[in-house]
Amino acid sequence: MTTRPQDLQGLPQAEAERRLARHGPNIVSSGRPTPVWRRVLAQLRDPLILVLLGAMALTVATGDLVDTSIIAIVIVANSTVGVAQEVRAERAVAALRALSAPVVRVVRDGAEREVNAADVVPGDVVLLGEGDIVPADGRVIEAATLLVDESSLTGESVPVAKETSPDDPVLGAVSAGTTVLRGRGRVEVTATGAASATGRIAALMAAPPGLTPLQHRLARFGRALALAAVALSAVVLAVGITRGQPVELMVVTAISLVVAAVPESLPAVVTLALALGARRMAQRHAIVRRLPAVETLGSITVLATDKTGTLTEGRMAAQRLWTPAGGEATVSGIGYVPQGHVERDGHVLTADQAADLSELLTAAVLCNDAALQPPGAGNGTWTALGDPTEAALLAAAARLGLDMAELRERMPRVDEIPFSSERKRMTTVHRRPGGDLRVVCKGAPETVLRAGLLAEGGPEPRDRALERARQWAQQGYRVLAVAAADRTAPAPDDWEGGLTLLGMVAILDPPREAAAGTVTACRAAGITPVLVTGDHPLTAEAVARRLGIAFAQDTAVTGEGIQGGTVGDPTAVRVFARTTPEQKVGIVESWRQAGHVVAMTGDGVNDGPALRRADIGVAMGRRGTEVARQAADLVLADDDIGTVVAAVEEGRRVYANVRRFLLYALAGGSAEILVMLTGPALGMALPLLPAQILWINLLTHGLPGVALGAEPTAGDSMHRPPRPPEESVLGQGLWARILALGVLITAVTLAVGYWAHGTGRPWQTLVFLTLGATQLGVGLGSRARPGTLTNPFLLLALTAALALQIAGAYVPVLRDLLGTRPPEWADLGAVGAAFVLGYGAMRLQAWLVPEGDRARRLSRSGDASAAA
Repeated sequence: MTTRPQDLQGLPQAEAERRLARHGPNIVSSGRPTPVWRRVLAQLRDPLILVLLGAMALTVATGDLVDTSIIAIVIVANSTVGVAQEVRAERAVAALRALSAPVVRVVRDGAEREVNAADVVPGDVVLLGEGDIVPADGRVIEAATLLVDESSLTGESVPVAKETSPDDPVLGAVSAGTTVLRGRGRVEVTATGAASATGRIAALMAAPPGLTPLQHRLARFGRALALAAVALSAVVLAVGITRGQPVELMVVTAISLVVAAVPESLPAVVTLALALGARRMAQRHAIVRRLPAVETLGSITVLATDKTGTLTEGRMAAQRLWTPAGGEATVSGIGYVPQGHVERDGHVLTADQAADLSELLTAAVLCNDAALQPPGAGNGTWTALGDPTEAALLAAAARLGLDMAELRERMPRVDEIPFSSERKRMTTVHRRPGGDLRVVCKGAPETVLRAGLLAEGGPEPRDRALERARQWAQQGYRVLAVAAADRTAPAPDDWEGGLTLLGMVAILDPPREAAAGTVTACRAAGITPVLVTGDHPLTAEAVARRLGIAFAQDTAVTGEGIQGGTVGDPTAVRVFARTTPEQKVGIVESWRQAGHVVAMTGDGVNDGPALRRADIGVAMGRRGTEVARQAADLVLADDDIGTVVAAVEEGRRVYANVRRFLLYALAGGSAEILVMLTGPALGMALPLLPAQILWINLLTHGLPGVALGAEPTAGDSMHRPPRPPEESVLGQGLWARILALGVLITAVTLAVGYWAHGTGRPWQTLVFLTLGATQLGVGLGSRARPGTLTNPFLLLALTAALALQIAGAYVPVLRDLLGTRPPEWADLGAVGAAFVLGYGAMRLQAWLVPEGDRARRLSRSGDASAAA
């Protein structure tokens, strides 16, 4: 294509400034920074905090400034932790942020100059070179072996050659955020900022994230608990008034019971559990951008994941070699690191021991424009300079023991026919030490092996090569064929004639080492893995089968199939290929509408909308684009997909601890109400005073309750199926366990009170002491791993609470505050027995009905609707 005069002159600077004012800066808007007051307000709108605010209002109504202060401290602490975590996460993500193209070269007023990427405008002529990041969408107006990595935008791991082709939207255009791997080019900018491909994808992420599964569950629970507490307290009020108790006393008592029934430590428990989970994630190089995301991972039933850079290493590797003479060999090694080996029939080979492989890889080194860069500043491993496919050939040659620098020096290049998308091959000519010429051609097998290129010699080697190439392609490999010939004299018009096939190389973006283990762990935990990629269907199928995501009967469904309506139920598909960002969102929505909790992992711009729309988005931190990181709830700073499994375990730990606390707190709260309801029938007119109810509530729901949020995970948590998404937080029989423990605590308390009432002892004080001690015994029995020191804070909290409970009957100041009388020290034996009974009952119940047992039984029985 002829370069136009305006392409050489570029825009006048004045016109560029006018266009900048009209179109705006070339940035994808990430929204205004959220002010602190909005963050605090968002924390206070949390359903958990609303329950806590209601409890504080009730304590204000009772005039109990102590409880009011405690609840206010919990609210402030909870909001502070939440806001601090959000700010800390944003700063960490900002530290990971790599500017797409901070400075670019443009032509303005006929001269080349550097400008900020944000100042690029439509109509600018941008100069691109190797390693540059394309700053905006543009039309290629000049190209010299221009090769662009578009994986962050399309998911396609193979780079794309660019040419001056105005009618072809793939060959003749480049997109913002993609990277130039090789060559140079001149591009006329067609779209910037929000109008670019990256900007359009970012617009799909405008919808704010919704409530997490835990927030939904706790909101429903809070409403139900408030209604139940008010109703039962009203019954206590009516019973007391009927029995002749003062109205004012009974009103205060009823309000105190409402306060006691509301587990005001619940937000603090949840926040502590989430914060501990976030801290553990940070130690595993995972940045939690929103605290509830930790628990949400524990709820997921589907893990939808991108391929390139997420399940795979994001770099090409030559894994198999084939020659007509020697057959197949395998190449082992990591990434582009030269160290590794080549093996055939179980024997490790060197270049001297395998002449056919040495000739094949020598040719691949010569017909090659890439280079391997050793570890250096800011880079801890070997990287590719140029086409990653060609770099993979260099790594394979080094692993056979070939010296690339020596080969290129001994046989310098004297001529070449560059690669093009039409030819699908590259040919180079090299001068050998004796003066003869060596011609090397490498490219797609269907072009290198065609008649007219190879020397005559029968179809047998060609047929065997084509069959091997077909088999490798079905396994997801990109196959290159290599041929060569020796010439005694230059023949520029006939370089590619009479070649001899040296062999073929199978190249693949290999799966990450941790990926297979991650998929296995997900399946063991009852989570369905799904591959959603923009890559080729054969490649997607091969990777999915290698990792255990798909099986022999599973085939990839393409975006065209989704667009054409040929896909019946998307939730029955395990591999999606050639998908657009919009189609990825649709796939995620299909799973969510089917009642699943979906996590989406990815690293590219094309993954951003799906990351935002999923219940939880997980982005890669190092390789990931800024769009993906901003859309995600969890950022993996080390790009280790295995961290997702650890996060799922953390999420299940958080949820288990919330349920553990609710069992403990609600059993105690229900016991307090039952004692007040049934005590009068046993001759105890008013079993507890309002101050005594609040004191018990403060001690049992305070530090011990919060400490339960730090309990470790159960050993089998990752071998249970996910809980049903719509299941109540009190589901799987937790209501029955709460009532059973509540009845037991009530029976023990009333038994001691009845005995004390009949023997003239201070029965109300003993009811007060017994009720608190039995609840604390249940708290000790609630530990996830009894008999260990895994959570010493809980032991200290329980010890302090028990000491303060007893002090309430013996310390004069507390006696005056609570209205107690000191019993005989011998009477504390009954209180101690009650503590032991509470502990024993909790351990017995945990042994009879372990957490998740019902889910395992449902899973074994095949009840997919209940345990899916």
